[in-house]
Amino acid sequence: MVTLSDELAQAVVDLDQDKVVELVKKRLDSGVPALEIVAKLQEGMTEVGRLFESGEYYLSELIMAGEIMKEVMVDLEPHLAGDSGGHRGNIVIGTVKGDVHDLGKNIVVMLLKGAGFNVIDLGVDVPKEKFVEAIKEYNAPLVGMSVLLTAALESLKETVAAVKAAGLGTKVIIGGPFMDEKVKEYCGADFYATNASDGVKAAEEVFGKN
Repeated sequence: MVTLSDELAQAVVDLDQDKVVELVKKRLDSGVPALEIVAKLQEGMTEVGRLFESGEYYLSELIMAGEIMKEVMVDLEPHLAGDSGGHRGNIVIGTVKGDVHDLGKNIVVMLLKGAGFNVIDLGVDVPKEKFVEAIKEYNAPLVGMSVLLTAALESLKETVAAVKAAGLGTKVIIGGPFMDEKVKEYCGADFYATNASDGVKAAEEVFGKN
């Protein structure tokens, strides 16, 4: 396991909920910018994701880290909204029609929020029309479509096609365990992700790094 330079990031990796909450509160109270705090949380979550992918952490650890992030983001989000820099941009995300799995999507949402993006989470079993409506409403340059079941592949393809047909210029990333270059081309997407980290990388590419 990598030892991180910042104690907040390390506390996330150690799954030390009390310490994460305490450090976030302490830093907010001392005037540390919320985005700076989130960057350290993101560093920790990235390492948790790496440990999960390498088999050192299991699903339970991944979920625990996600719960810790959820708890502290409740306190951080109002400060993020008020930051002079604001959010880095809007991203619409949801699990496509015919699929009700949301664990992977939820982890990506947390990582994207941690990276400073404003994420509009449409939930699960989302029809293609709802994706298009949300992209228009929030003028989102990027939309993420999650799918766990191969049975929902056609639904995924139809949803990508609907977004492209709307002519909004929005980039599409598809995510799920069976994604690869062939599936990306078949569906007509711009990016694919097999893990949460890939989703953040695609967002960085679309929006540009800080």
